[in-house]
Amino acid sequence: MKPVLRILGTRGVPAAHGGFETFAEYLALYLVEHGWRVVVYCQEDGEGALFEDNWNGVERVRIPVSVSGAKGTVLFDWLATRHAAAHGDLCLTLGYNTAVFCTLLRLKGIPNLINMDGIEWKRQKWGVVAKTWFWLNELIGARIGNHLVADNPGIKQHLSRWVSPDKISMIAYGAESCVEGSPEELDKYGLAENEFALVIARPEPENSVLEIVRAFSARPRSCKLVVLGNFQPKTNEYHAAVVEAASEQVMFLGAIYEKSTVQALRRHCRLYLHGHQVGGTNPSLVEGLGSGSPVLAHDNMFNRWVVGDEARYFADETECARQLDAILDAPALLASMRKAHLDRFNEALTWPIILEQYRLLLEKWLPAAGVR
Repeated sequence: MKPVLRILGTRGVPAAHGGFETFAEYLALYLVEHGWRVVVYCQEDGEGALFEDNWNGVERVRIPVSVSGAKGTVLFDWLATRHAAAHGDLCLTLGYNTAVFCTLLRLKGIPNLINMDGIEWKRQKWGVVAKTWFWLNELIGARIGNHLVADNPGIKQHLSRWVSPDKISMIAYGAESCVEGSPEELDKYGLAENEFALVIARPEPENSVLEIVRAFSARPRSCKLVVLGNFQPKTNEYHAAVVEAASEQVMFLGAIYEKSTVQALRRHCRLYLHGHQVGGTNPSLVEGLGSGSPVLAHDNMFNRWVVGDEARYFADETECARQLDAILDAPALLASMRKAHLDRFNEALTWPIILEQYRLLLEKWLPAAGVR
């Protein structure tokens, strides 16, 4: 019989929403190629009974949910967990935001591995109620999961306050190499190769977008700054502050999802700025390395582990401006950083490396091996 894995915690496959969906897609297809039966739970908008289909050899359980927003996600997670609990298959839950539901799997003796993602309750955008919910679910997930996956040594260290480090495996996030991004994709935005720096991030305080834009706009630069993200300055004060702080050299291109366009922007930027302060191994940062982009990142233990000593780091707006002064017009330094970042990516962060680590871990937890 084929080994079976059920993947919970994402909106489903193919990926269209974020990092976890992308990971679920890659892992599911990889395991199918290696002889597994993989079932992925997918959230659908609307009403009606759940239905099942097949996508590239991956079985999908598609669950319609008529409630929108966070409430809809919570409802979907419960329905997916309840469905998975009716089977005895190994489960992989991506994220701990509704980890309390995983209690059902534990009570039924179903092995469940949980990727604990970042430290969601530390994000500035959440209020007290949401932060309390995430904090409680982090604790519950750590205790209820049969085994935990941390995508960064800093996350493993963080989780070790709840459980023994032996219960946690460190497996990073992967990405595709995109060193072949076509420069023709830049034409539609009036951009040229190596003539712009790049930021790709949700416009939220913990991603340092305001500090980066202010630092870049402190004086005229020899290139433009391209910012990708969904900005709503008329309804969001933080978004409005970012837009107001921008000089004429800053371009806001909105949220771009076309893979070829994003790859071209990454590949041909002069510098990639990564301001994420919270969380573990960020997918966008790994994708930047896979593009050979020189990286200027926020200085924290998560980013330092991902990129290494060859990157440049900033702790605040002043340091960001100082680093921009030193980096943007130093082609030899930028070339050295590109090589170092690609070496780091190829050594440890490609999808084949990451997915094989997951396969070996999952094999240890197949029900035939006994539930621990």
